[in-house]
Amino acid sequence: MFSKISIDLGMRIYLLIVLVVIVSSAAYSHEEDELQEHEEQKADIGEQLKSSSTTYITIASIVAVILVLFSIYEKDKSEKMKRFLFLGIAIPIIIATAYSAGSTIYLNLASHTKGPVHWHADFEVWNCGQKIDLIDPTGMSNRVGTPLFHEHGDDRIQVEGVVVDEKDVDLHNFFEFVGGIINEDYLYVPTNKGYTEISNDGICNGQQGKLQVFLYKIENPDETKNWAFEQQKLENFEGYVLSPYSNVPPGDCIIIEFDAEKEKTDKICESYRVAMARGELSGG
Repeated sequence: MFSKISIDLGMRIYLLIVLVVIVSSAAYSHEEDELQEHEEQKADIGEQLKSSSTTYITIASIVAVILVLFSIYEKDKSEKMKRFLFLGIAIPIIIATAYSAGSTIYLNLASHTKGPVHWHADFEVWNCGQKIDLIDPTGMSNRVGTPLFHEHGDDRIQVEGVVVDEKDVDLHNFFEFVGGIINEDYLYVPTNKGYTEISNDGICNGQQGKLQVFLYKIENPDETKNWAFEQQKLENFEGYVLSPYSNVPPGDCIIIEFDAEKEKTDKICESYRVAMARGELSGG
């Protein structure tokens, strides 16, 4: 009789735990939806799947830990109780693991890159001859931006993960993810001293200024340290997607500059400058 009561009690506790965790998770997600609706709209599907997988694994772990503790203090060691505890721990873990594995496989097959990538491009922002530094990262993650698209305080854009849609990693999204804005008329950059705003109605050295983006792009990226580059002015710079290379060079150098309108810039990324000094890079 006591054994049956213990099993029934255990089942009720187990179901209550699962219900509380699920309801709490749903309530938290709903609150996050309302408070950060804009952030979720711009989040890519890869991050959503990763977040869901982490949530399910966390729920499974909580259930498993509680049931293990329950088994330690439960005196009923009957076969039915052992079976209940085993299934109560195993089923959530199996479901969470299967979801995580399935999400990873789906993401890789459906993605633009067909799997994880690690791309780099260097960039600099200049406001009328003054270099503007993006805000430094804080916290354990040591990055500004999202896990997929970010910067580590070193003037280097990084794409790190699975790119579902190529548009997810364009220049517009990079600035949006780091807390800024870029379009053909306006630039908004978070810095350690606040925000820098640049617009095309401003004046630079007594002349009408214009927001412009210049690209140093390697013409022969398959060569080994014998690269030639071409400088070009980007027209649709918001939609530019960096070249798919891990090292810089042959990864891109992107110069964002507010100055009098011109066809070329004299600014160049430090990585390109060093490569030129070593004789590994040439062009103009």
